Amino acid sequence: MTARHRYKIDPKIKIARNIGSGTFRFKDLFVGFDELEVLNKVFGKNVSNVLEDLIVEVFPRDGYMGVSDHDGHVFASQTYLNEGDEWCVYLDIVHELVHVRQFKEGKDLFDPKYDYVDRPTEIEAYQVGAEEARRIGLTDEEIFSYLEVPWISREEHHRLAKACRLEIKLDSA
Repeated sequence: MTARHRYKIDPKIKIARNIGSGTFRFKDLFVGFDELEVLNKVFGKNVSNVLEDLIVEVFPRDGYMGVSDHDGHVFASQTYLNEGDEWCVYLDIVHELVHVRQFKEGKDLFDPKYDYVDRPTEIEAYQVGAEEARRIGLTDEEIFSYLEVPWISREEHHRLAKACRLEIKLDSA
């Protein structure tokens, strides 16, 4: 069973792979996302228009994804898009799209008053991602593992898991 089938990602969703670096229309790389219930909750009736106008900048080095605090476009590592687990790329783009909405609302995506895992914009994006992860079939333990990123400490990882309402034993995690 492939990861796509183990995790119940809608078969209408297509994520471009084997792409080069450059600037692309969101809908050219991520097909079917405007039909996702989670994104309809994030954007409301405007989801298709937002995704139609959204740009993705693919950069030619290792890394992950993010949203520009200058103009709200998505940027993504070419290596990650091409080689990352499809379910992980899927969840990350859902997370980043929450940031796109937040940017459009005028929120400070990088508010220095907060540590990364305590920043309200990050908590919301991770909560939406965790909920979508549950919907596609990840267990709370798998979500906990997914939330572990290189730029946060173990203690911050645990705080993030609590913020995402994961039901796991953090002392043994």
